[in-house]
Amino acid sequence: MRETRSYGQFCPIAIASEVLAERWTPLVIRELLCGSVRFNDLQRGVPRMSSALLARRLKELLRAGIIERRTGLHGGAEYRLTPAGKELFPVIEGMGLWAQRWLRRDLVDAGNLDPNLLMWDVRRNVAARISHHDRRHVTEFRLSGVPANRRRYWLVFEGDAVDLCYKDPGFEVNLFVAASLRLLTEVWLGHISIDRAIRDDRLRLEGSRGDVTAFRSWFALSTFAPAGARPTGQAELAAR
Repeated sequence: MRETRSYGQFCPIAIASEVLAERWTPLVIRELLCGSVRFNDLQRGVPRMSSALLARRLKELLRAGIIERRTGLHGGAEYRLTPAGKELFPVIEGMGLWAQRWLRRDLVDAGNLDPNLLMWDVRRNVAARISHHDRRHVTEFRLSGVPANRRRYWLVFEGDAVDLCYKDPGFEVNLFVAASLRLLTEVWLGHISIDRAIRDDRLRLEGSRGDVTAFRSWFALSTFAPAGARPTGQAELAAR
């Protein structure tokens, strides 16, 4: 790897960059840190990355000793972070926190909005916090500002599992959530609170009072949402 991509410097930053600064590589590591271990789940976290390129990046991370390939309990390959890979968590976290502080407008630029990625992230965070449900619960998300074939998504809660459906699963819907893609992304990133979005009539919830109230507890925000709720770096500089 270093023979063709070397910076030719002994600097530790240069050597680390030869492995970590390849296009898409930090995002693949992000997905692994978020708990995705199977190829298809990794692909869902980087939907604009080709399967061939993802396979290549995984091979490079294997060679670098950042991940290892195992056979899962139910068969099939799984990719797990090694101790060296797990140690990258503060590096990846720092990149996200820095972007929330200094590049917040770019995060919700129209070219960066992706409903599939947003809903996959929502589902993943919900699944990480979900508690047992005694009944099936279905929430339908209706997004505006996107092509017709990407406007509706369903989260199906059953027991301790949460499934994300891209087509109508055919179950009775308990809660409808309507918002623009940009607004829901801003809420998920912590730029706008759920209460403010509802008060401004930009986020609409339709369902029983109990289901509407429960939405605030199970709709888990981004890991970087606390940073998103604070003033931007530019705002702090302007106030000085």
